[in-house]
Amino acid sequence: MTSPISATLYNDPACPWGYSENPALRVIEWRYGSQIDWRLVLVGLSEDTSRYASHGYTPARMALSGVSFRDRYGMPFAPRPKARLSASSRACRAVIAARQQWPGSEWVVFRTLQLANFNTPLLFDEDEQLAEVLSVVGAVDAERIVSLIDSPEVLAAYEQDKAETRTAAGSPTDFQGKAGNSDGHVRYTAPSVVFTHADGRKLEAGGFQPVEAYDVVIANLDPTLERKAPPEDPAELLEAFEFGLTTQEVAALLASGNDKPDRVAAEIALLQLVADGRAERHALGGDALWSLPGGQRPPALSSAQFASAA
Repeated sequence: MTSPISATLYNDPACPWGYSENPALRVIEWRYGSQIDWRLVLVGLSEDTSRYASHGYTPARMALSGVSFRDRYGMPFAPRPKARLSASSRACRAVIAARQQWPGSEWVVFRTLQLANFNTPLLFDEDEQLAEVLSVVGAVDAERIVSLIDSPEVLAAYEQDKAETRTAAGSPTDFQGKAGNSDGHVRYTAPSVVFTHADGRKLEAGGFQPVEAYDVVIANLDPTLERKAPPEDPAELLEAFEFGLTTQEVAALLASGNDKPDRVAAEIALLQLVADGRAERHALGGDALWSLPGGQRPPALSSAQFASAA
């Protein structure tokens, strides 16, 4: 059955804004489920690091920005400077390779790269590191993904994603000042979402947005949808999101209406699940990824890779 609403998410695994939007995106996924059909388009923020360097970005500055994002929005960050800067192009193409080979797996591959980028020494242009990080994703062959990054099919699809991203001129996103223009084309910034109803009506939530913005857009497109309330038992969330959830994501999912997420209460509830043998806590960047027993573990580089990246 066709979903009443489709949603196109423009995102990039190197963007801290796109990463920090995850709690809000999880809430919308929980509330509306299969009534929204999601599609991921890779922005392609950088082909090399020259633009970052020209703007004064350094590994230390990147790490410091992670502290700010962590404290303000709650997703895990490990604020350790990386060995050097790296462009996001190969990581974006890894996601596209997964999308082509195992349709639907692009979401967990993308999430895994996000978690690894902000919590390990991962360098996106080191293929061995990409393969190791993606080895935790059981739905794909990590080595095959990496082997396809430079294939003609992946490169063509990547350019198509980039071209679609760079069509924001004159859009509501552009009007709000939330579009970007880093390469001569006005583009949707990560994480922009374009919602389209089956009848053709379209509304945008450009750039970083609070969950209420998405909810208002969806309500205006189709007020007949079913809207799921937060669960009483947080274990239901771990069952619904098999790729694991961070503490802030769980806190957002447990919040009612426009209530502020209660991170402490969420963590207490999750720890009780662990004590009862109903969940596992996996350390991640000063926080944790929570899953059902035997569920998704966070990405990590081996000690050898860690040393070579340090």
